[in-house]
Order: sequence, then C-alpha cells, then structure tokens
Amino acid sequence: MKTKRSRVAILVLALVAAMLVLGRLGYDAFLGKEDLDGPCTAIPDPAVTTQPAPPSAGPADWPRWRGPNGDGKSAQTGIRKDWAGGLTRLWQVNFLCQDSRTVTWSAPAVRGNRLVVPGRASGRDLVFCLNPATGAVLWQQSYEAKAGMSHGSGPRATPCIDGDRVYTFGRGGHLASWQLADGKQVWLRNVEELGGKAPTWGHSSSPLIHGDKVIVQGGGKALVAAYEKMTGEPAWQAMEGKAGYAAPIVTQTPAGPRLLVFHGTGLACLDPVDGRRFWSIPWKTAYDANAATPLVSGATVFITSGYGVGCQALTLEDAGPTVLWQNKAIASHHSDPVLVDGHLYGYSGQSTQNKGHFKCVALADGAEKWSTDLLGWGTVLYVDGHLLCMDIDGNLFLVKPDPGECRVVTQFRAALGPIKHPAWTIPVVANGRLFLRYIQRMVCYEL
Repeated sequence: MKTKRSRVAILVLALVAAMLVLGRLGYDAFLGKEDLDGPCTAIPDPAVTTQPAPPSAGPADWPRWRGPNGDGKSAQTGIRKDWAGGLTRLWQVNFLCQDSRTVTWSAPAVRGNRLVVPGRASGRDLVFCLNPATGAVLWQQSYEAKAGMSHGSGPRATPCIDGDRVYTFGRGGHLASWQLADGKQVWLRNVEELGGKAPTWGHSSSPLIHGDKVIVQGGGKALVAAYEKMTGEPAWQAMEGKAGYAAPIVTQTPAGPRLLVFHGTGLACLDPVDGRRFWSIPWKTAYDANAATPLVSGATVFITSGYGVGCQALTLEDAGPTVLWQNKAIASHHSDPVLVDGHLYGYSGQSTQNKGHFKCVALADGAEKWSTDLLGWGTVLYVDGHLLCMDIDGNLFLVKPDPGECRVVTQFRAALGPIKHPAWTIPVVANGRLFLRYIQRMVCYEL
C-alpha cells in the first residue's frame, strides 16, 4: 500500500514539475527575455572625414518593408545558385544594440549607397546609416525613447526610404523623419500624442508612404495614424482599438487607392487620403497578434495569423468583402508568404521553435499543394526566380518555386554563425548583396 502511495506521489510531483517547466517556458516565450548574443562592439565614429557622396539609387534597391513593391520580391537578378562552398562574406558589424536589454529586430532598408537600420542603446533608439558596400558608418542619430522590455526594447519596424528622406518608427511609438544624406532630424512625433497605445510587444508596423503622407498603426484612439511626410503634422487618424503588428499597405482598385490595415482584432479597408473607413471585419487571434502583412493579388486579399488560427482569402470591395475560402493551411505567426504564379509559398507555425512547415498553397481555392518540414521555421523572400528562405537558426535555403514539389536548389548552413536566439529578422537582397540582421549583428554576403 505504501509503495503504491509512493508511486502516486512521485507521479504527481513529476506532473507538477513538468507543468512548472512548461509554464516557465511559456512565460519566457511570452515575455521574451532575449539578450545580446555574441560580440558587441562600441559604436565607431563615422568613417568619413569629408562629406559622404550624395545618396544615389541602385539597380535593385530594397527601400522599405517587403521590398520596392511591398510584395516580398527583390529586383535582383543573376544571383549565385550554388552555395556548396558557402558565400563570400563582405563585412560584419556588431554594434547595432549596446546592452543586454536593447534587443532589436528591425530589418534594413537599402537605396544605392545608403543602408539604414535601427538599433538601441540604454534609453535611446538609434538610427544607423551604413555604407552597404563596406559596413562603415556614414552617420548615426538617436533620440530618447522609453520602451517596454518584452522581446527587447529596440525597434521592430523597418525604415522607409522615400526620396531624400528616411522614416523610422520605434517600439515606443516615435515616428521620425531624417535626411538620408547626413542624418539630420527633420521631425519627430509620437503616436501617443494622438491617443495611440502600444500593443503587448510594442509598436511594430513599418511606416508606409502614400503620396504626401506617412501612415502607421498607432493603436488606442489612433488605431491608424497619418502624418504629413514633409512636416510631421498629423493629417488624420481613424478608428479606435488594439494595434496589430502588421505593416499597412495600399493597393490600387478601379475605385481608387485603398489602405488595408491588419489591426489587433481584424482587417480594415480605408481611404488613404482622408482615413475614411469602408469596412472592418473581425479576425481574432490569441494576444491580438495579427502580424503578417496582407497580400493582395488583383481583387483578392490574403491574410494569415498564427496560434492555430489559419488563413483566409477574401474579395476587395468597398461595400464589404466576401470570403472566398478559409482554412488552416498556412497559420503564420509573423512570417510573410510570397505569391508566385498564383501560389502562396510560406511558413506555417509558431516562431518559438525551428519546427514549422513550409508550404505551397493555391491562392484561388486554398488547396495545399505540398508541405515540408525540411526548412525549419523562418522567413522567405523572392529573388531571381527563386525563394530565399532563412530558418530561425540562421540556415539559408534557395528553393525553386514549383506547385508540384519542394525543390531545394542549394543551402548555406549557419550563415549568421553560432546563435542562441531565434533569427526572426527577414533577409534583405539589394544590389548584389545579401544582408542578414541578428540583434546587434549584421552580416553582408556577396550574392
């Protein structure tokens, strides 16, 4: 009898211990306790003793979130398609974040001879402009910014280069305009001045330029906020509610441009000129974590969220959308699929472990063509007729898009070197170079 009771007690204790461990892991995953990983160097002084060359455009720039057209596709051609011997590393920097509580995830924006990428130091957001050919600092600016700590206090949003200006959006809601040539601050605002409110993991929507306005998700009483891009003066604010983490996008329709905002509790369609709302439909996700950018093809809009929610395709109409199909084929936590020849290619699953599924799904009807677990979980972009994927361990894969099968052309392991945290930042391909950002580190390869 005592032996039986002892076994039961041991079993109960084991179950309690397992629950505590799982609870702790879930708690840490929710809070996000990533720190700096690997060497961290002091920020060097600008490497030029004379005025840098004026900003110039390149043949295959990547000036904003998801590339020149906002669809995850690079204009680069002629890339190497055999990585058996690795890729040639051109440079590496290790100073984008300056202490353990400043983890930052923003991807770079590249235009010709300028690369702009945010960083973080204690109590301040940083903005770096590097020479994309060498990694040398051309200019560096900062501003005081309070920010939460979950998954790091640094910015998440990718800068947007527009003409001779670049726009940045910090985790704490600071929206800023800088001169691309020398980094002079043109203006600085905060969406909380309009009644904005940060979501759980901080303001994350990459700024969108449309005409004479710059648009972000502000949350709170300024769920969507537009500013005059030249002066920073508020232009309009629309809706009220919880901000999502996805970038707003503008698409052209027969009736005019339409702004799509994947906010914390649904998808909204607005007029980008004045913020007038055409419709907003619910899309509920755990923690209000709608993070993947809406994808538009013709009159069809595709959205996806993680936590097992799945995806949906709907029509884009001013009177209100019609659902074409909905399923769980792609349930993307915060990885954006790309569309190639009518088929979606992207990751499904949660980003906290490298065990997702990379899938091909027909946009027309949501039919899953194939799924593989050989590419881990990560991010994807399209370049030179191929899909370039990077899993969260920093392994690169070049995949030929084919609805018939997953065709891995070549791969390059550990492109970021040894890492202990997820490599969540999407790779960027611009002007013959591949840029990989991991917290305080950025690595540039010849592609």
